[in-house]
Amino acid sequence: MDEAEAIRKLVAARQHLKTSLDKSRDIASALANAGPRLRDKARRLASLEAELVPIQKCNSFAVGDQIDHVVGLASALLNVINTVSELQKSLMADSCSQLSSYLSVMERFENAFEFLSDNCSLIIQWLEGIVQFVEDNRIVNDQRLLNVKNSLENLRELQVAENNGRIDGGPLSLALNKLELEFRRLLRDHSVSLHLAPALLTSENQDFIGFSLLPESIVQKLQLILTKLKANDRIENCISIYIEIRSSNAEQSLRTLGLDYLETSVDELSNMQSIEDHINRWSKHLELAVKHLYEPECKLCNDIFEKIEPEVRTKCFAKIASQSGFLPLLQFGRKVTQTKKDPIKLLNLLDIFLVLDNLRTDINKLFGGKACTEIQATTRDLVKHVVNGICDVFSELPIQVELQRQGCPPVDGGIPSLVSFVTDYCNKLLGNHYKPILNQILIIHQSWEKTCEENLLENQIYLIIKELALNLDSWAKAYQDMSKSYYFMMNNHCHFSNLKGSKLGEMMGDEWLNAHNQYKEYYAALYLRESWGELLSLLNQKGQLPYEGEKSRDIDLLKKRVKMFSQAFEQTRKRQSKWVISDEGLRERICLLLVQAIVPVYMKNFEALIEQDRGAAKYLKYTAESMGTMISSLFRPTLSVQRSRGHTHARFITKIKSIVTHQFRASIAAL
Repeated sequence: MDEAEAIRKLVAARQHLKTSLDKSRDIASALANAGPRLRDKARRLASLEAELVPIQKCNSFAVGDQIDHVVGLASALLNVINTVSELQKSLMADSCSQLSSYLSVMERFENAFEFLSDNCSLIIQWLEGIVQFVEDNRIVNDQRLLNVKNSLENLRELQVAENNGRIDGGPLSLALNKLELEFRRLLRDHSVSLHLAPALLTSENQDFIGFSLLPESIVQKLQLILTKLKANDRIENCISIYIEIRSSNAEQSLRTLGLDYLETSVDELSNMQSIEDHINRWSKHLELAVKHLYEPECKLCNDIFEKIEPEVRTKCFAKIASQSGFLPLLQFGRKVTQTKKDPIKLLNLLDIFLVLDNLRTDINKLFGGKACTEIQATTRDLVKHVVNGICDVFSELPIQVELQRQGCPPVDGGIPSLVSFVTDYCNKLLGNHYKPILNQILIIHQSWEKTCEENLLENQIYLIIKELALNLDSWAKAYQDMSKSYYFMMNNHCHFSNLKGSKLGEMMGDEWLNAHNQYKEYYAALYLRESWGELLSLLNQKGQLPYEGEKSRDIDLLKKRVKMFSQAFEQTRKRQSKWVISDEGLRERICLLLVQAIVPVYMKNFEALIEQDRGAAKYLKYTAESMGTMISSLFRPTLSVQRSRGHTHARFITKIKSIVTHQFRASIAAL
């Protein structure tokens, strides 16, 4: 090869390098044509390195041949840039929608760049060595040395271009940017918010759990993009994109639940008549969020980042959960623990603990990683305050009952609302729903306090009932009317005896129940004697009653006694018209006893008077039937009065009429 020809080749190679960016050829054909040439040049480069070792021993003609050989290899490398340029143009022009094809082009582009990087540096070193050797020994002419220097300059420019391809703004960097945009597009276009409905909690919808939030084909494309970006240390942007889009999507899904109540302040919760509806909604929403939103979200995160470090998965999921609104859900439970203490709060906190306990395994599985420390801390804090709040209220229940002792007894002589509330409340605490939870919480709290007391729940219930009994004794003494005091005690002992078959009755035992039943009968007898005994005495005084065949000289006295009885009966009836017996069986029995005690005597003593003096009927204010009806209508609760035409009351009135009619016929027969 003469010097003119070498110079021509170098000039042509440089010109080709400048114009190659304007050319566009088929990518696959370019690579197919470039592949054999690159492999051949690579083999020649390897052999050349060995041949340069004895270069100092060669004569000037041998050195010239070696220079020509290296310059030829350099020219071949310059030709490779043409293929790289074509691939670069495809990367810049093509869309990522055909992801597999685009990634294939990127793979070829990177391989070509890697080949240039590996060989360009080596040949530059060789040429620099030849230049140094020739200049030191002056063994070739200036023209050949110029050829070598031109080739060296061209390769240095090529190396700069190769380096620029990887920095920001370079072709490879721009291609990676397009992949990031495609990652965002795929994720955004296929992320659909869920409609979380309570119906999902039913057994028929359990298949919903474990489903994928994105189609499998989209998941695979996202995985391919992440793999390519990870290989180029460009994964951070995609992590941010993933967190941004999936957090927003999860937040929109939560909004479908209607979570406005989460904004309710502690003061507002404390002043609400009832927060049970809020807590019931919160319980369902928390379960829906954990099982039907965050569990699939965690699965999706693991699938997409399957080939990335586990720390990345947990970090992404933790941020999605935090940014989408899971923490405010937990913080609502914390607000409930800060409300004012009362017995209902204990039940509310038990409901909250039950939900947390049922979801404990799911929450630990989803949020157990190091990246979820904020959620873990919030959950632990909530459980701690729920347990402490329950134990605080529970320990003060006997004191709360005692504080009501200074109040007034009910004006109707019936069951105080406190008595009904406490017995119902204790039955709830001892029921199958709350008792296991409360016992579990008491054990947990004792372990924290390093104390141990057996049967703590039952012992506390005994104390509550004891304080309630002391309240009843105190209230009974507050009545000025002794008959009403007896009536009050009869009612409440009946209430306690009716607890047979309840959880509280089972705990207190048959002996306790039987004692209250005996006290009920005892106070019923005292009430009847104290309240109605004087009235009955007006009908049974000896020497005051006229019999058939007796003179009518005592009729005036008898008329006076009739009037006295009528007035006494009316006063007693009016005085007790607002008194209440809540237990229907006891109420009917008391009324029946009164009818049987009063009506027959009334008829026996005054029917003869009517027979002797038809005009005396105007002194009889009540007939036997009307008196029986009036007595049977006593002691009925307000709601019962409104339902007085109900079947039960109608049957009782019929029974009273039957008794009165029978007594009337028996009295007539005796006359």
